[in-house]
Amino acid sequence: MPDVLLLALLVAAIAAGWWLGRRERPKGDATSATPSLARDYFVGLNYLLNDQQDQAIETFIGALEVNSDTVETHLALGNLFRNRSEADRALKIHQNLLARPTLTSDQSERVQLELSRDFLALGLLDRAERLLEGLVRDTHDSELRRSARRLLIDLFEREREWQAALDVALPKLVRQHDDIRRAAAHWLCELAEEERHSASPVLARRHLRQALATDARCVRANLLLAAMAQDTGQYKQAIKLLRRIPEQDASYTPLMLEPLAHAYRLLDDEEGLVRCLRELLDEVPSTSVISLLAETLYHQGRDEDAVALIREQLERQPSLEAIHQLLSLSRRHPREEDERIELLERHTQALVRARPRHRCRRCGFATATLHWQCPRCRSWGTTQPIDAADGS
Repeated sequence: MPDVLLLALLVAAIAAGWWLGRRERPKGDATSATPSLARDYFVGLNYLLNDQQDQAIETFIGALEVNSDTVETHLALGNLFRNRSEADRALKIHQNLLARPTLTSDQSERVQLELSRDFLALGLLDRAERLLEGLVRDTHDSELRRSARRLLIDLFEREREWQAALDVALPKLVRQHDDIRRAAAHWLCELAEEERHSASPVLARRHLRQALATDARCVRANLLLAAMAQDTGQYKQAIKLLRRIPEQDASYTPLMLEPLAHAYRLLDDEEGLVRCLRELLDEVPSTSVISLLAETLYHQGRDEDAVALIREQLERQPSLEAIHQLLSLSRRHPREEDERIELLERHTQALVRARPRHRCRRCGFATATLHWQCPRCRSWGTTQPIDAADGS
């Protein structure tokens, strides 16, 4: 089906260009260019009527003369092509515009910005980078410079050049935009992870502290600091860091539970883990906390307490995970061994495993694994664990 908006814009642009040309020419020359324009216009319409959309678009573009009155139309056409995943066509339009000697400096900079977007869409990152760095350095238009900076940040993210992205964003963009502040904290975490793996813990901790100073709600930074504390046997410090996470963002509580339990067990303090989980349960009504608490109670030999906890949870907030755990605990009890319970447990386990565990709160992308940057909308820190207790 033809793109009605695109074709309507093309036809309107041709008509406007024709009318402006006739109005501005001296009367003696009013019809000098009309036959060619009219011929192209009707050839394009003929292609359109025969459902030959591509040929119609090419003919209309060819008929649209580039002048100060049609620059905006050409830019709009290029954007439409790029939005339709036809960046190669957008590139041709913008390159043709940039070659015109009649463009003002402001118009030339705007075309360069759109051209850099075309290069990004086509994966020509080195060409986009050169154009954007030139715009950031030379333009006097603050709005255009801001747009160029954001595109340059996007480019450096794709190339995983975290420090380069920080250099562009700091300090102004980080102060002005929440999404860039959140992203900057994650870039610092990325640098810290690289340094942690290259045995540079001092630099890693410095970057993680900087991440928290940039965004106090950066859960990832505390998770990494806790992991590094555990690496060096500082289990109490790890617990202290992990306990801060519900205060930062309660929805990330499930991520802290495994390292929290590991730290308590390395301290040989199962009872301390139980107390901590009960405190957490008062703060955060999380199915994940209930599940770990029930498992811990069971391993302490407190079977009835574990089952009672799960049943209480089911009464308050039914969930597939709680049903599966109740079946699992029941099947372990030798007096309640039953083939039907085992069959139900297998099926509930399959259903639990098939469900997504994380979802992006911005675009709704659901996945089994946690991505700090959403693969679909590319937002940082928006993918959160799905917990049955919050109704997700």
